[in-house]
Amino acid sequence: EVSSFQPNRKMKTVLFAALAASAAAFAPQGVSKSSTAMNGAMEDLKEVAEKSNPVLKYYDPLELATISIWGQSNEASIGFLRHAEVKHGRVAMAAFVGYVVQSNGFHWPWNMMTDGTPFPYEAGSPPEQWDALPDAAKWQILLFIGFLEHFSESNGTHYMKGGMPGAFPKFTESDKIPHPVPFNLFDPFGFSNGRSEEAKARGRIAEINNGRLAQIGIIGFLAEQKVAGSVPLLEGVVAPYAGEPMAPF
Repeated sequence: EVSSFQPNRKMKTVLFAALAASAAAFAPQGVSKSSTAMNGAMEDLKEVAEKSNPVLKYYDPLELATISIWGQSNEASIGFLRHAEVKHGRVAMAAFVGYVVQSNGFHWPWNMMTDGTPFPYEAGSPPEQWDALPDAAKWQILLFIGFLEHFSESNGTHYMKGGMPGAFPKFTESDKIPHPVPFNLFDPFGFSNGRSEEAKARGRIAEINNGRLAQIGIIGFLAEQKVAGSVPLLEGVVAPYAGEPMAPF
């Protein structure tokens, strides 16, 4: 039986808190210079760690910052790990807000399919809504994500070769798109163009922290759905889910 997931006051509070949080600014800035590339990457890493958590500061018990990934330099490996954290944080922030919005019955006002099929907002909780999507719709989403991934890896200065971790290349500056694209993925209307470098740097730190919290939040939702009582604060807030949240099909 499909679970009936009804909005409640506690979930609405989560929604408003999530939407009220300011969006973190992100824009590329110059790579810091140092006597050696390795020391420069490590110094940048420690600086970001101390600014993102002044209490814990730099904490790497597994010594991930000292490894070399795929035979690359330590600087390149640090760039990979930093980029991975930013990317996972962004995905988690989108997932967290999307989960809360979908759980409260919000959906696009038009039909999903040309034959009049609506969005599956009545299917239940967000994972059940995903399961109710046609495979064609899922493939469109996954292929678009694949395009963004390919574009980010093949344009601009790569994050493993001195580029800023998390920086997404601009569509408007690429010669690899066969037709003009008027807007960029990040800040399409240029709201951050007039911000100072200090403000942009603070925004990047805020983005990292928001991403870390969002990763905890979305996994918390899914964990409670699969194992009742595993997240006491969410007990009775999210509906049980019998499917597999990590399986796209």
